[in-house]
Amino acid sequence: MATKRDYYEVLGVAKTATQDEIKSAFRKLAKKYHPDISKEPDAEEKFKEVQEAYSVLSDETKRKQYDQFGHAAFSGAGAGGNPYGGFGGAGFGFDASDLGDIFEDLFGGAGFGFGGSRNRSRARRGNDVLMSVDISFMDAVFGCEKDFDLDVVDACQECDGKGGFGEKNCPRCHGSGTITSEQRTILGSFMTKTTCPECNGKGKTYDKICNACRGKGKVKAHKTITVSVPSGIDTGERLRVPGKGQAGENGGSNGDLYLEFQVASHRFFERDGNDIYLEVPITMVEAVLGCKKEIPTVYGNVTLNIPAGTDSGTKQRIRGKGIKNASTRRTGDMYVIFQVQTPKRLTRDQKKLFESLAKTDFKDSDIDRFEKFTNENEK
Repeated sequence: MATKRDYYEVLGVAKTATQDEIKSAFRKLAKKYHPDISKEPDAEEKFKEVQEAYSVLSDETKRKQYDQFGHAAFSGAGAGGNPYGGFGGAGFGFDASDLGDIFEDLFGGAGFGFGGSRNRSRARRGNDVLMSVDISFMDAVFGCEKDFDLDVVDACQECDGKGGFGEKNCPRCHGSGTITSEQRTILGSFMTKTTCPECNGKGKTYDKICNACRGKGKVKAHKTITVSVPSGIDTGERLRVPGKGQAGENGGSNGDLYLEFQVASHRFFERDGNDIYLEVPITMVEAVLGCKKEIPTVYGNVTLNIPAGTDSGTKQRIRGKGIKNASTRRTGDMYVIFQVQTPKRLTRDQKKLFESLAKTDFKDSDIDRFEKFTNENEK
């Protein structure tokens, strides 16, 4: 009696392989060695060897037993010398739909008695639609009711999405949507199910085809929908609008519409999450002496105290004047960044004033420290 090869070696996978890797390896090898396809002289034996290895490694319980005891874990078990259960002596102890999918790839059938047939007459949900939309800065901050135009595939209103009038069961498939026939392979006889050519798998035919949709049950439609955009929406975020996607099939529900937002920039305000930043220019006099100044926010103007000696780049926080985000229920803050402006043109009197200011004592200031560094660097 020939010694059995290691199951992991048979499938060409590592002992740490995942179930997806094991399944993928099995599918490739089963196609390669199927006796009706392969020209190798020992294809049938290799095909059975691959099936046997997969029947163990695809079952977590059997795999643990095999990892611990090897082939001895299954010696003598099962009726008829088949330790793996499944279909008689074929050695299939795994999800037969895997093999059914392989047969479908090989022979073009819709399933070989493995539960793999695809019933086109069942209700299917429509596809989702993703749409990119532009929105203004302020509409994103406060939220709004906004109309959006979109083109979708919708159910035909003339025939209620059926494709025709005078509905009846297909006389060829008797309403099943599939034609069943017998096919013989080296593994035995299998019942194949293929899509009925008369009704295209719907199981229904009609006395009269709908002219509006030409029997498809769907038409291209241009729609305008009104959507409530929540406050605080930001660029890249998506909003789901249920039931506004593509039409379903055979009575299936519509898909959903997803709006992906692109928020326009503002002339002065800059956004960072729920916070708002604003650069405010101030004069040198305002910076030196300090003052009270009207500051615009998205909610209107507020009066801000600017302390004396304010440097350019100084940041001041205004609590609660950021964005009120409806999704997170959090409100951001506003940050004012002061930019001290240097005058470009001066009168003669103003120049004299600045010349007198040049004599200001800056001891222990940044200017003083920098001058000391400059002098030290010359030595």
